[in-house]
Amino acid sequence: MTALRDLTVLVTATGSPGTAALLRALRENGERRVRLVGTDMAERAIGRHLCDAFELVPGGEDPGFADAVRDLCAKHRVDAVLPQSSYDLLALAEAKHRFDGVAVLTSSADAVRRSNDKAASSEMLDRIGVPTPAWRRVRGAAALAAAATELGYPGRDVCMKPVSGSGSRGFRVLSATVDRREQLLHAKPGALGMRLEEVTELLERGDDLGPELLVMELATGGERTIDGFAAGGRVVLGHPKTREAMRCGLAMFFRTLDDDGLMAIADRICAELELDHFFNIQLVGDFVIEVNPRISTVVYQEDLNLPYLGLKHALGETSTEELRALAARVRPTRRSLRFFDQVDWDGD
Repeated sequence: MTALRDLTVLVTATGSPGTAALLRALRENGERRVRLVGTDMAERAIGRHLCDAFELVPGGEDPGFADAVRDLCAKHRVDAVLPQSSYDLLALAEAKHRFDGVAVLTSSADAVRRSNDKAASSEMLDRIGVPTPAWRRVRGAAALAAAATELGYPGRDVCMKPVSGSGSRGFRVLSATVDRREQLLHAKPGALGMRLEEVTELLERGDDLGPELLVMELATGGERTIDGFAAGGRVVLGHPKTREAMRCGLAMFFRTLDDDGLMAIADRICAELELDHFFNIQLVGDFVIEVNPRISTVVYQEDLNLPYLGLKHALGETSTEELRALAARVRPTRRSLRFFDQVDWDGD
């Protein structure tokens, strides 16, 4: 068997919570050496300590971000770019044709825009018949109050979040039964429940209407995701999992699932958006609440390394048919537990 050549992979947003496990999976692939170049907008990102090389870059929404990553690809002779942050996707998708033979693992710019716009995602899900919470797209305190009332507030809890955002930023539950004294004395900082009147008061303090918001009925039930990668709008390889033991908006425990119904949902969404490369579809109860066209937290198996297999597929080293045959390896007995660790050093 011919030995596979060494690879150099640039991973963005290496301050993200899943970075350590992702980098380890790419390195411990069992086939070849993978050199890792980490980037982040923050110098103290953990990628600085875990990658073979680390480079500071502008934020993903900065006009110079894509060019900065492209220059680093030339500098480090990068074979593939693997973005971790939703904020990095659009610039890379729009510029991927200028990356001169480097595989940039993003979907099309149109798919990224439609996915990152939470209201557009909700409209798409309604259109293709995938269950999603009732929603309204609004701007300003008055429109927010009207939408919340239409969706049943104060008799029913609703929620809100920015139309564009990532990582639960700006998400709030609006509940008329919030006990502020209980939150003050017993809840950890960052408790998400607020009364509608508190939110509208804050929005009215600004000089403008503020950003567009998505107001939704509050989905309840267990959280699940479907993780995998696609090609031309067809799922290549993936599986569902639970999301449990939440801390600061992050799931800390996962159980792999065997659920053909959830994979059928992934098929419909990937086809509608014509997704390529990695995707993550989030559900609460029976409702799909988000579509993320990027890699997310992965449940790893010794015989099923999703990040590395997705990388090989993007580089044309393995076929869709070969990878689909690996779906039988997914073990619904698999569990993942995240934990906090640290690195120590002298200096800045």
